[in-house]
Amino acid sequence: MFSPAVSSRNERPRVHGKFIYVGDSQFWIKGVTYGTFRPDENGMQFPEVEKVRQDFALMEACGFNAVRVYTVPPRWLLDLALQHNLRVMAGIPWEQHITFLDDPKRVSDIKQRVKAAVESIDRHPAILFYAIGNEIPSSIVRWHGREKVEKFLFELYSIVKTVDPDGLVTYVNFPTTEYLQLPFLDLICFNVYLETEEKLKAYLYRLQNIADDLPLVMAEIGLDSMRNGEEKQADVLDWQVRTAFATGCSGSFIFAWTDEWYRGGHDIEDWDFGITTRERKPKKALHSLQAAYSGIPFPKAMQWPKITVIICIFNGSRTMRDTLEALKKVQYPDFEVIVVNDGSTDKTPDIAKEYNVRLITTENRGLSNARNTGCNAAESELIVYTDDDAYPDPNWLTYLAHAFMTSDYVCIGGPNLPPLDDGFVAECIAHAPGGPVHVLLSDTEAEHVPGCNMAFRKSALLAIGGFDPKYRVAGDDVDVCWRLMEKGWKIGFSPAAIVWHHRRNSAKTYWRHQKGYGKAEALLEEKWPEKYNAAGYMSWPGRLYGKGHTVALLSQKWRVYQGTWGSACFQSLYEPAPGTLTSLPLMPEWFVLMGFLSLLSIAGVFWAPLLLALPLLAVALGISVVQSIRSTRKAFLRKKPFIDPERHKKFLLTALFHFIQPLARLVGRLQHGLTPWRYHTFAGYKIPKGRTIRIWSEHWKDSVLWLEKLEQSLKNDHVPCRRGNDYDEWDLDVRGGLFGSVKIVMAVEEHGAGKQYLRFRLTPSFSKIALVFTLFFAVLSCFALSAHAWIAGLLLGCVALSVCFRTLLDGAIASAFVLKSMENLKSLASNG
Repeated sequence: MFSPAVSSRNERPRVHGKFIYVGDSQFWIKGVTYGTFRPDENGMQFPEVEKVRQDFALMEACGFNAVRVYTVPPRWLLDLALQHNLRVMAGIPWEQHITFLDDPKRVSDIKQRVKAAVESIDRHPAILFYAIGNEIPSSIVRWHGREKVEKFLFELYSIVKTVDPDGLVTYVNFPTTEYLQLPFLDLICFNVYLETEEKLKAYLYRLQNIADDLPLVMAEIGLDSMRNGEEKQADVLDWQVRTAFATGCSGSFIFAWTDEWYRGGHDIEDWDFGITTRERKPKKALHSLQAAYSGIPFPKAMQWPKITVIICIFNGSRTMRDTLEALKKVQYPDFEVIVVNDGSTDKTPDIAKEYNVRLITTENRGLSNARNTGCNAAESELIVYTDDDAYPDPNWLTYLAHAFMTSDYVCIGGPNLPPLDDGFVAECIAHAPGGPVHVLLSDTEAEHVPGCNMAFRKSALLAIGGFDPKYRVAGDDVDVCWRLMEKGWKIGFSPAAIVWHHRRNSAKTYWRHQKGYGKAEALLEEKWPEKYNAAGYMSWPGRLYGKGHTVALLSQKWRVYQGTWGSACFQSLYEPAPGTLTSLPLMPEWFVLMGFLSLLSIAGVFWAPLLLALPLLAVALGISVVQSIRSTRKAFLRKKPFIDPERHKKFLLTALFHFIQPLARLVGRLQHGLTPWRYHTFAGYKIPKGRTIRIWSEHWKDSVLWLEKLEQSLKNDHVPCRRGNDYDEWDLDVRGGLFGSVKIVMAVEEHGAGKQYLRFRLTPSFSKIALVFTLFFAVLSCFALSAHAWIAGLLLGCVALSVCFRTLLDGAIASAFVLKSMENLKSLASNG
């Protein structure tokens, strides 16, 4: 858990997931900024050699292992840093404070200077990473436009990588330009000055989600001792550092080492951010930082709860050894491992016996039963699940436990990242849709966390009856999250609690896996019909994180919240939710539409005008192809195209996965009953007409409670119904099928002494699309018959009649559902 000194001075830092490593050891950045200083007569912007030597020696003695400089460091400074076990974050300065992109000559000059700076450093082993910029003012970004600035920073990044391919590269951002999208960087750095612990903690969690699967480093944190006093500076820096590590940051740089500060041609005399004075006399903050940095990411004296790790395995011998080996490296003081062998026929039990785990073998009963078996056997209150094709980061359990200890969440998950060495196909699948992703309602609260990395309070999991055994392969994690939230409990997310999750390694297994997800969707829709729309599509209220999401072709442009005149201190990027029309090509049922257009085109053999469906088919197919290419391009933005010789092959294969994934999901859904023409249950038929139902009650209840009783009665029969929103003039919409529903409005008359007269207006509602569809094909049928194209006319007429009949049938079924529930409500009213 603790960062060693620089043991091998020639080993260069590397990024592994959300953390930085030197060799095989995790490198926690315990840094301090150095400069800028008044230049000497030769233009050197650092103190004389002996003074730097003394500063670096004191830094090393106080536990620092990194130093940030804002100007290109000379080699003698890098040599001194290496002698004192310090890694250097090297800033490359250029004219960021002016409209630099307006002058092509200046742009070229900046690029040349960046290249020269990296060449002068010559891959020195003391380099921690390069900073290609620092806090471009928001007005400058606004002037040029976000995309142009992002493109320019990518060009600078590429220049550095061309000179030093193994060097790490970052850009130092700040809250005012938080919206810059820079996924190509090796790590994300921010300067953040927040002087309350809760605000800093909340904002760091936000930055973790912006960083996604990259390390997050605080490039500047600090407090002015001139205005706040040395006592407060020491206290604030202590909790700033601890908060940074507790929220999963890879490290932090304290601003600054000394009060000596030169900027804009002047010595700065009215700020004292240093942890030493201008004469290098230590302040109280230096001593508090020594204590804070001595126990990272968490204090050594913390008391940690016992944890049970549960791995449910069915024929997992190919990958389970990676899981068990990684668990041996987990740095947590008190945990046990339970392996539930779910009737495997391979070498799973033999491999498990080689490790210090508790092995439980059962017959093959499916994933949910295996999870429940492990839960019942667990000896601790905190239980953590991972899969046999995943392996944890060394600090995995530490971050999960800390999240439980500092919150009331009953379930907590974390990221699952694809290993970097899984092969060509697995890498493409990692950038394709359909992978295990988390869905967040806020920066720390989740709606769903994947089963390969989810932890529970055992008492809460048992309170909802554990996992539902009907989910044998997939869907169990979604169902359990929804049931916990139904209880009013919350699910959390810890961005640093990482597992590495192998993706499928062939197109065949990817297809089969996506079909399995289609089956899981069918099972979930059967149990949770209210979560799905009439077409069987479920839209998450939260935001999906991870790679490989398919991007709607006609999605709206992202918007930046800038405040009036660009004055907001925290300027964020917002992605508008796609509308109904733009969402259609994202649905698996888009392939049903293409199939229908294909049949119409074939029917053109009998009536030539139907061949006009061919261009429509081409458009629909083209939308899917372009959408796949665009989504692949976005997924690969984080790749380094100029150093990947197989980039074109990977791009094409990933685009193919984007194209076929909805089709595989559709096949799985259709095979297991999740069709647009499905019925969940049956209560007969009632003519779909307007009705008013009257109910007399001798027992007073709030109007909301009456509607909740009605809603619960419908849900008990697995009837899809949804509540009206803040602007709807109806209370409940009860769906009979794809094309028909009944809308309910309630009025309550108060008759004194607790007596109430309830009135319910039932209004059948039919899909406008179905009505247009019916009329369109009826008209086509008439034209075909008038042209003596009898076969085409009859086929088109059958389509029109089928849609019309189905629409009326859906309304009739919805009416029967509602009337049955009304009878239940009458019984409740009469019985009190």
